[in-house]
Amino acid sequence: MHPSTYAATHPDKPAIIVAETGETVSYAELDAASNRAAQLFRAHGLGHEDVVALMLENTPHYYGLTWGAQRAGLRYVCISSRLTQDETDYILENSGAKMLVVSASLAAAAQQLTTQITRYSMGGDIAGWAKIEDELEKMPAERIADERAGVDMLYSSGTTGRPKGVRVPLPEDPAIDAANSLVMLASAAFGINADSVYLSPAPLYHAAPLRWSMTIHRLGGTVVLMKKFDPEGALAAIQHYRCNCAQFVPTHFVRMLKLPAAVRAQYDVTSMKGAIHAAAPCPVPVKEQMIEWWGPIVHEYYGATEAIGFTACDSHEWLAHRGTVGRVLLGELHILDDDGNECPVGTPGQIWFRTPAPLQYFNDAAKSREATSADGSMATVGDVGYVDDDGFLYLTDRATFMIISGGVNIYPQETENLLITHPKVADAAVFGVPNVDLGEEVKAVVQPMPGVEPGPELEAELIAFCREHLSAQKCPRSIDFDPELPRLPTGKLYKRLLRDEYWAGHTRSI
Repeated sequence: MHPSTYAATHPDKPAIIVAETGETVSYAELDAASNRAAQLFRAHGLGHEDVVALMLENTPHYYGLTWGAQRAGLRYVCISSRLTQDETDYILENSGAKMLVVSASLAAAAQQLTTQITRYSMGGDIAGWAKIEDELEKMPAERIADERAGVDMLYSSGTTGRPKGVRVPLPEDPAIDAANSLVMLASAAFGINADSVYLSPAPLYHAAPLRWSMTIHRLGGTVVLMKKFDPEGALAAIQHYRCNCAQFVPTHFVRMLKLPAAVRAQYDVTSMKGAIHAAAPCPVPVKEQMIEWWGPIVHEYYGATEAIGFTACDSHEWLAHRGTVGRVLLGELHILDDDGNECPVGTPGQIWFRTPAPLQYFNDAAKSREATSADGSMATVGDVGYVDDDGFLYLTDRATFMIISGGVNIYPQETENLLITHPKVADAAVFGVPNVDLGEEVKAVVQPMPGVEPGPELEAELIAFCREHLSAQKCPRSIDFDPELPRLPTGKLYKRLLRDEYWAGHTRSI
């Protein structure tokens, strides 16, 4: 249950393949790289419980650092390259990181950081910074004497406010090869094993790509790492490397489905035995089309960086409960109203999970209180949903994105899900904007497909499309256009960046 095991038994087996170039890192090479990283951390005085921060674009060398931190008993903070300088400095200071490694391609952003910390560049030069490759070459590839299992310390993506740090205790079992719940889930729920060739198309700074691809290494499989997602490139990688499993977000599905039919038909995806998706609600028509295209191999789960609960379903369960994110596999689910009472079946409320210990965001008592029940026994990440008679969970939206218009609560996710299915729409965001009479009204911002002209005619067409399928209160009163929405590669929208422009100078109702 650790890449060092496979380095001993299958040293030449590929642990990582870069999809775009074919660059390959064997298990023996990964083990040596992680040992050198652990040695470097110790050389800088980083011991058990200390924190190292990584702000890197997707590179196979990412794993040498994360596995090095894991075997050195460190906490490794993976920072999004999309965050602002203020957000990044906040994470560095909040986490107490003692070392930072940054991709040289991010030099402009890195040089604006103000936090005083040991700094290294990777993959090139950053003026005034040492190159970590030079330091790693000096380190022995032997195991450090005091190995102990470390763990990631990840921050929320900051789409609704400042990033929040999830700091959990180091594993009780200090052995670096001890099993964990994700390994067991990957094996039992999704059939992942040593024969898995896993396409990882999303940024490694996000919880799911990082944790699941490292789980592939724990099980002895091969990770096919995309430097950056491209819809046709993903299909080409599946065909070329005969990938048999992968993890996507709904935006990936949308972009692949909107490729011309002739382009999609060029690629053989029959090697795929499991396509897992999560991170954001998937529009029902999008998932129906994916199952029709790839067959009933599409699995869905619902979880969070905070790891407070987990639901999942396969294609057959989903087809019988269209729109669900599955039944509970880990945790105890509760749907509560604003007064903390259990909601009846079919009635939306805030999603809570009972937790063995209170959820704590690191050094942020206020956010911790907001996310936990009064007695500390339950936690929430702010999602809203309901369960059906069979216990399947459905997501409605995030509580922070709810629109209150004329006293009516409107969850914009349904409208976004509809708009994204229109052939002229590449992406869409729906949120509330000021309205003198109603408090808020529904606004949409749409990214048109390439070659589609934005303007009043397209606005009228899309509003009519919404009114054809939704009740009037859920339809946007107006639509603005943007050439590219601020959506993270993880599938999440920085919706607050769009919404805040419309609320400048106004008092928010939520």
